Amino acid sequence: MEVSHKRRRKLREALTGYMFVLPALVLFAVLGVYTVGYGLALSFARWNGFSADWIWVGLGNYRDLLYRDETLSPIVLDAAANTAVVMIAVPLLAVVAGLPVALALNRITALRTTLRTVFFLPYVTTGIAVFYAWTYVLQPEGSLNAILKALGLGTLAQPQGFLGNPATALPTLIAVLAWSSIPVAILLYLTGLQSIDPSVLDAARVDGATGLRTLTAVIWPLLRPITAAVILLNLRDALQGFQMFLVMTNGGPGGHTNVLGLQAYNLAFFSELRPTLGLASALGWLLFVVALILAAVNVRVLKSRT
Repeated sequence: MEVSHKRRRKLREALTGYMFVLPALVLFAVLGVYTVGYGLALSFARWNGFSADWIWVGLGNYRDLLYRDETLSPIVLDAAANTAVVMIAVPLLAVVAGLPVALALNRITALRTTLRTVFFLPYVTTGIAVFYAWTYVLQPEGSLNAILKALGLGTLAQPQGFLGNPATALPTLIAVLAWSSIPVAILLYLTGLQSIDPSVLDAARVDGATGLRTLTAVIWPLLRPITAAVILLNLRDALQGFQMFLVMTNGGPGGHTNVLGLQAYNLAFFSELRPTLGLASALGWLLFVVALILAAVNVRVLKSRT
């Protein structure tokens, strides 16, 4: 009798828990599973968002994006090349700039919290406002050209602006994107440095390791998981983010700053080539698959070195 009572009580507790979780599960099913499934189905159809019926094309959207459509596929491949450059440059800059700053902050005792806040401000500042501010700075009559001329470096100034020159537009956007992502790398590296056991560093000094040797042989291997996280976060932002490219250049000049995320957005709403949500959804799923592959490779490499 007592066993039966305990079972009923456990069942009642379980049902109560499920009742509390049920609204969240329903919300996830509607906004998550349904939306993802709808987008996947849409990637196999041609639909402009207004007609009553979809036109099922199977893998036609994917073929058009990759090679079949002679007008669309070159644009997508150029955007993929630009995206690849961003995906390589931004994580590299985040690691190269973030680690030294974190090492310096870790050694500073006075004003450490203040400096950490100052370095983290670019990340928490509203993105759109920052992008518009950078656009003003980089204009032909912007402050960057004015500073270069005042310093006697007028040969480096860009009469058409740094965003108007095809040779400097993409590197400039990479620098702005890295500027906004480096604070996260600094914070992650600083957290990792503060979690290292001081006795490990003391042992390295006793063994005669110099500062550089301690960094390369002790600190860097211990920070490898942090580095993997920094790279993965920046790869995600570089692969899927497009807000900065939309606000600052909208893919110009001449498509030199067009990236895959921006291309998917334009295909969905503003493309004159073939305005269809099916193509945009197919491109979005291609980005999703690439992101999964990169994440798997990153985890695999991390496990193989630990």
